[in-house]
Amino acid sequence: MLKLYTNTGFLTEENRKRVFPLLFDLYFVKSDVLQRFYKIVTNIKEADIVVFPINYVSFLKHKKELLKLQKLAKTYKKPIWIYSAGDYGFTNYIENSYTFRFGGFKSKLNDSTYIMSSFIDDPYDSKLPQSFSVLQKENKPSIGFVGHAQSGILKYLKELLSHIKVEIKRKLNLLIADAQSFYPSSIKRVQFLTQLKLTEAFNTNFVLRNRYRAGAKTEAENEKTTKEFYNNIFNNAYTFCIRGGGNFSVRFYETLAVGRIPILLNTDCLLPLNDKIEWCKHCVIIDEADAKLMTSKIIDFHNNLSDDEFVELQKSNRDLWNNYLRRHTFFKEVHDDFVNENNSK
Repeated sequence: MLKLYTNTGFLTEENRKRVFPLLFDLYFVKSDVLQRFYKIVTNIKEADIVVFPINYVSFLKHKKELLKLQKLAKTYKKPIWIYSAGDYGFTNYIENSYTFRFGGFKSKLNDSTYIMSSFIDDPYDSKLPQSFSVLQKENKPSIGFVGHAQSGILKYLKELLSHIKVEIKRKLNLLIADAQSFYPSSIKRVQFLTQLKLTEAFNTNFVLRNRYRAGAKTEAENEKTTKEFYNNIFNNAYTFCIRGGGNFSVRFYETLAVGRIPILLNTDCLLPLNDKIEWCKHCVIIDEADAKLMTSKIIDFHNNLSDDEFVELQKSNRDLWNNYLRRHTFFKEVHDDFVNENNSK
């Protein structure tokens, strides 16, 4: 069991959305699973790890409390776990620290970074009326996509303006986030989806929306668009996944949760538990630089699966999400990795 020391004064209702996800599940949810592997302690001498209680950017506003935890960790030679929230995340350079974040660029991240999956609810609990079942292999791969994808000069300028605003805020220290190049994700989606749609080798089922969630404002509209989204994933063997504002795709994890096969356009992504999961066996990964070869890569992946392997892959992807990528299973794996790493020292 790993013992965690933190400033519990920040574990309040006001901070619920900012709390480190592991601490949230231990303190608020009282997760039975995670309580077998972690314990919050009040004595720093008993602790294995010091944890910043809320996301790093928010905690920076409480400099006195942050420096106190940092000093305690250094004095008692404890590693620090830091939660970097948001689409972009922020790279810190605190000695002996480990950062937990949702995205970032693989070529720029250090070995002390844990990429978290997007922690979603099980789609079969509320979003899909049916229980999990597999699709049989067809000669033509069926590829789905429902989401915000729009082209045109006005859309390009709108996304560019949004990027410039973020960069100005970042340079003025009004926003603390890693820098990233301009990436018009909505326009990119249209380009790649059009490439797939024009290929006769695929059955494509794309619903391109001009606004996020088709501009849904009411609970009924949200429910309708959510059902359309998940039904599209369920009814297609493959789903096209590409980054959004940050360099990661929530849709990627939603596809695995449904038990289908993601087609991931790799924009220098680092996937969770990369040293433990052979991701190339679970999805089609295509580097953006090789996007012109996307069609042949998908066809090769599909044709190399026998009928039985195709069915088993869907089961395997559903199991992968259940056993590694849910909040409690992900942090169970982190526990095991951290214990093994320290035992080997």
